[in-house]
Amino acid sequence: MSYDQIEVPEDGEKITFEDGELSVPDNPIIPIIHGDGIGTDVGPAAQKVLDAAAEATGRSVSWMRVYAGASARDKYDENLPEDTVSAIRDHRVAIKGPLTTPVGAGFRSLNVALRKKLDMYANVRPTYHLDGVPSPVKNPSAMDMVTFRENTEDVYAGIEWEAGTDEVQQVKEFVEEEMGATGVIHDGPVGIGIKPITEFGTKRLVREAIEYALENDRDSVTLVHKGNIMKFTEGAFRDWGYELAAEEFGDVTITEDELWEEYDGEKPEDKVVVKDRIADNMLQQLLTRTADYDVIATMNLNGDYMSDAAGAQIGGLGIAPGANFGEGLCLAEPVHGSAPKYAGEDKVNPTAMILSGRLMFEYMGWKDAGQLIRDAVEKTISEGDVTYDLHRQIEGGNKLATSEYADKVVENIHELA
Repeated sequence: MSYDQIEVPEDGEKITFEDGELSVPDNPIIPIIHGDGIGTDVGPAAQKVLDAAAEATGRSVSWMRVYAGASARDKYDENLPEDTVSAIRDHRVAIKGPLTTPVGAGFRSLNVALRKKLDMYANVRPTYHLDGVPSPVKNPSAMDMVTFRENTEDVYAGIEWEAGTDEVQQVKEFVEEEMGATGVIHDGPVGIGIKPITEFGTKRLVREAIEYALENDRDSVTLVHKGNIMKFTEGAFRDWGYELAAEEFGDVTITEDELWEEYDGEKPEDKVVVKDRIADNMLQQLLTRTADYDVIATMNLNGDYMSDAAGAQIGGLGIAPGANFGEGLCLAEPVHGSAPKYAGEDKVNPTAMILSGRLMFEYMGWKDAGQLIRDAVEKTISEGDVTYDLHRQIEGGNKLATSEYADKVVENIHELA
């Protein structure tokens, strides 16, 4: 397979997906987008660590540079070339750094556009504490949660109209005159958006969350919603989520009511509890009852808030990994932004992108390499070898550049392997 301006490595093999199964060779070709801003620093650093973990477990990665954002504008004169989308689709597993969406790019967000083009409907963000990372809470190790955020719907669908346009006036008149929603929209300029939540989108997201919980021995899946107010969108998400659990996982899931009525609060080992929480209440329960939550399934906006709030408890977004999943597709990416003012300074923390690579390796079935990455990162940080962001919060640490930190993690991989 060829692309206009992408060089395909000759020393690697394609990952394939057939009959619902991912087939991963020991020398896969993996597309990588270094990203914008600090992506030029954290991308190569993560690549170095991932190479070391692969080699330590008897494998290798053939990296294929693909382009989006600033690097794509330089090469293609556009922000998101079809080459890049096709290469990720063809090779099934990829990793990217942060992207900046320039004004007038034709996209609200390059990140969102890439997820939509590939129908990567599940944004997955594991949140766990690493020993040695400063945290604002007393017991950060209680946080060990995975958020499944629906990627394609909700207000992120981009169905909205700008104040002062003919379109927004048409929508306003339709809502008031045809649908009878009078006395709701104030006079004067108004922006209007539509919030679609579908049964299809909800159920495939909740299915992924329950399957993850079962495969990883998690105790519960919590449906997070604001259904007490948005009864026909977020309330429907809750109802469809319970429906899916009963229809497809009825033999291995129980509701919270069933947990108390039939098991007196003692969860059977072979069951996953499916429960739900109101979104605002859930945000405070992340702090007050952290250990009660394992896997979260929620909509796009709630998931954005929830995962960032959870990330704060384990030390911030600089170490928070993430990945997007579709049908036989994985695009790993850190949660943080591109921070252009630090670009090229070799100072920022690459841990989030490194741990996103760990998530990618786990999806590929390379769990031994993934565990090695986590252990090496934790060893590095716990020994006080950190980048500037963590160094200023600890005493007696050794402040390292981005590249030096990656070298130290690689050294620890070799020591632990």
